[in-house]
Amino acid sequence: MVQVGFKSDRGLKRKNNEDSCFVIPEDKIYIVADGVGGSNSGEVASRSAVSFVADYVKKNPVKLVKGREEIKNYFIKCIEEANTLICNLSSENTENKGMATTLVLAYVIRRKAYIVNIGDSRAYLMRNGNLIQITEDHTYVNTLIRSGALTEDAARNHSKRHIITRALGGDDTVEPDIFEVKLMKDDILLLCTDGLHGEVEDSRICEILTSGQQMSELCNQLITRANRSGGNDNITVVCVKM
Repeated sequence: MVQVGFKSDRGLKRKNNEDSCFVIPEDKIYIVADGVGGSNSGEVASRSAVSFVADYVKKNPVKLVKGREEIKNYFIKCIEEANTLICNLSSENTENKGMATTLVLAYVIRRKAYIVNIGDSRAYLMRNGNLIQITEDHTYVNTLIRSGALTEDAARNHSKRHIITRALGGDDTVEPDIFEVKLMKDDILLLCTDGLHGEVEDSRICEILTSGQQMSELCNQLITRANRSGGNDNITVVCVKM
């Protein structure tokens, strides 16, 4: 039986919480999003995105979709339509102009997870005491890291570390990454915004996830650690144990 915990926190420095999360237990779908934009438009973007995905799944039952490629195409279509929604909301209201959001989603079916990602919110797999990053950040600094122009240590404090290169609402077209992960008993999937992974080192995240606590308590501890490390951003986490 799958165990789930989730929590979102404003952090210590931000006036608003522009993160959103959504859990659909009956479909084993888990979503985290981090909105960007002026005023409250980041909040509008992230909430609109997760609400759209939840509604899409309700209208188009994912349980009826069979086969690896069919499942991938299902989520690609969902993300494309969510992107169109965010772009339309941005163009229809001057207050929302330029808004966008990251999104990371996990769909668990039997002993496999499909991970859909756009932006710098992350999915991790915790297995046998090892923390493995599944997703790849769509950021300016990660482009530099991949080219060899920047080290990961230098990237953590880089002035442009928050610039994302892909997002929902960032462009008329959208290109999500989709990963397949085989799951084992006692694996933990962690979905989180950069308010966690930007403040807390992977080794600390690993310590918390191996503490043997319930999923809800793990979420509490992760957010507490992020706030103790500065709490410079909103923090959202979803923990799913197999």
